[in-house]
Amino acid sequence: MAKAFFRLQKFLRRIQFLLFFLTAAYLMAGSLLLLQRTRLVLQQGSRGTPSNQALPVPEEMSRVGMTEPRSLQNPRLLVGTDVLQEAALGQQHSPHWLMSRNSELRQLRRRWFHRFSSDQEPLQTAGLKAMKHTAEHKGTYMGCFTHDSRERTLKGAVFYDLRKMTVGHCQEACAERAYSYAGLAFGAECYCGNTLPAAAAKAEECSSECKGEKGSVCGGLNRLSVYSVEQLRAGARPLRRNVIYRGCFRAPENLTDTFPASLIQPNLTVEMCSEFCSKKEFPLAVIRGQECYCGYPTRHFSLREGTDGRRCSGSHNASSAAGGDYCLVYQTPVQDTRCTDRKFLTTKSKVFVALSSFPGAGNTWARHLIEHATGYYTGSYYFDGALYNKGFKGEKDHWRSRRTICVKTHESGKTEIEMFDSAILLIRNPYKSLMAEFNRKYAGHLGYATDRNWKSKEWPDFVNSYASWWASHVLEWLKYGKRLLVVHYEDLKQSLIPKLKEMVEFLNVTVTEDRLLCVENNRDGNFKRSGAKQKNFEPFTQEMKDLINRYILTVDEALKGRNFSGLPREYVPR
Repeated sequence: MAKAFFRLQKFLRRIQFLLFFLTAAYLMAGSLLLLQRTRLVLQQGSRGTPSNQALPVPEEMSRVGMTEPRSLQNPRLLVGTDVLQEAALGQQHSPHWLMSRNSELRQLRRRWFHRFSSDQEPLQTAGLKAMKHTAEHKGTYMGCFTHDSRERTLKGAVFYDLRKMTVGHCQEACAERAYSYAGLAFGAECYCGNTLPAAAAKAEECSSECKGEKGSVCGGLNRLSVYSVEQLRAGARPLRRNVIYRGCFRAPENLTDTFPASLIQPNLTVEMCSEFCSKKEFPLAVIRGQECYCGYPTRHFSLREGTDGRRCSGSHNASSAAGGDYCLVYQTPVQDTRCTDRKFLTTKSKVFVALSSFPGAGNTWARHLIEHATGYYTGSYYFDGALYNKGFKGEKDHWRSRRTICVKTHESGKTEIEMFDSAILLIRNPYKSLMAEFNRKYAGHLGYATDRNWKSKEWPDFVNSYASWWASHVLEWLKYGKRLLVVHYEDLKQSLIPKLKEMVEFLNVTVTEDRLLCVENNRDGNFKRSGAKQKNFEPFTQEMKDLINRYILTVDEALKGRNFSGLPREYVPR
């Protein structure tokens, strides 16, 4: 009996060990499988693998005979470089909810890890950091200085990169625009200027780590880490290439009152005047004979009414320019900073305003104009990491916080529309909108889709789905919107100041004329595709044109039915 019991006990022990090893093997195999699957999802997100599925269209009016609607995607889906750039793309191998959920979890893990690392690994002393900067970066580390975002000490161009800012990136950006100094603040903001700040701070007060460069110091709270970029400028491209000819204009009656700085120089050249005005940190260089003036666009010199260039003889050699009534105007690399300061609303807005548009209709550009005109950030129903990293700080604020002047949205469902008290409805030519959104979908905010993309099956599928969305978006907002200001992209582009004034008044904000002129001087922003890339083929087939033209006529009729002006003539029909 005892022997039998011993055998049973021995057998059970073996079973226990066997179960333990099987459990361990199962857990290891599961972990490896999870890691492999995560890597596959990441690879698909980084490649941006296209899919034949287009974004779903919103609710549509049955009387127009459009395709069956489907709901839009998760409005808080992250699309920055840390996560999948397009949840609507590359979903052939993984379900949508899994990819978006994995993206959010990866983002949360990264944030927790960086916070934990910064708590566990305090920054080295500022003196050691300064020596490290001097060794690793071109230019000389000048020290730590006080910084006020409203009354800036470096008054030139401003750049943001809230994820990848480094000392080298800031230096290069300032050097390309012919500035002498580059200053970094808050770990992610870059300021340029030609005058060294006067108020120095303690070295240890510059303690913020650069977002894109571990172990490097990028200023601090109201503190600037300042570098000289003179060594970079020696190898930079010539200043003349960064100077833009604005045209020939009638000179104001009193130039010395209109322009704060001036220079009289025999044999004056464009380079001499531009260099002088750049060092004085003015965006305009104005030349009349041997006289050089520096300043800003103002009410007395708005640059809106140019004259025949022949009145200013010799546009390349300033000394031969006509004296007296006319002058040559050049834009220097210096940024007009009279309208670059922005902030969140100090109190919650009582009126919840949407900035609504179809994708590709210029919503980002309109936000740039509104932010610089009003001085307040705009929000977004979504989160776009690329926009946030370039200074649209309202991207990260919850869209219902009411701390932003208006909220970007592409939604067009009845429920989503009725959440807003009023809206600016931005409309663009559907042919241009479809091409712009297709470019963004396959090449980001600044790139172009390849010829292979245009000739693939994705393009006709895209047009079939998105053309109806373009129409239904306008129709639904006309039907359910409570208080609307309709703005046509083409009108805004053609008559910027008058249309921008309408938008600002609709938002119940008072702005100065000088601030609007500053916006006009900085009208393009950071997300304008350089040039208009011409296709060597017509992307729209006759069948596509017939479809789009029907939607154009329907929307035009609906606008007039609501006592709005119809679509611009250039829309109809191609």
